[in-house]
Amino acid sequence: MKLQLLCLGLMLLCTQGEGDEAVRGNFDLEKISGNWYTIEEASDKREAIEEGGIMRVFIQSIEPVDDSASFFTYWTHASGECKQFNVTSNRVAEGVYTDEYEGYNVFRILDTDYTNYVILELWNFKAEGSFLLLQLYAREPDVSGEIKRRFEHFCHKNGIREGNIIDMTTVDRCLQARGEK
Repeated sequence: MKLQLLCLGLMLLCTQGEGDEAVRGNFDLEKISGNWYTIEEASDKREAIEEGGIMRVFIQSIEPVDDSASFFTYWTHASGECKQFNVTSNRVAEGVYTDEYEGYNVFRILDTDYTNYVILELWNFKAEGSFLLLQLYAREPDVSGEIKRRFEHFCHKNGIREGNIIDMTTVDRCLQARGEK
């Protein structure tokens, strides 16, 4: 628990002064409910998002549980098959959420227009160390180049270089397993 509080404190401290970059008090969790697709992932620890990586996950949906929690449905590849799993995240501060998946995660929504895309910033903390993960989700299986460039802007601003950004629209995102072609 002490580690979790330390991680949360560090996340909040690191985000101070970035109020113009993160969705803050006006964020409406209800508006991001529904189906989504993973478009791009980026990390300062590339192996986390490469094939077989712990954070190579594909979003299916986000559903608010109440005004302070959300339920995420994901797909991942395990033993050569697409497997579905769920994660419940809890709001711990305005615009900041936590959950436990492959470690302790603290995340926030950096940017969204609710209709087309969401950009998430997630810090994963484990005994072996921490890493940053950025994810671009969209309502459709792909997005415009403009939205991808917007995501890449956030990646560069957070020190993630081009080689650590993966376009997930070119890989098996388990769309067939979730009932799509």
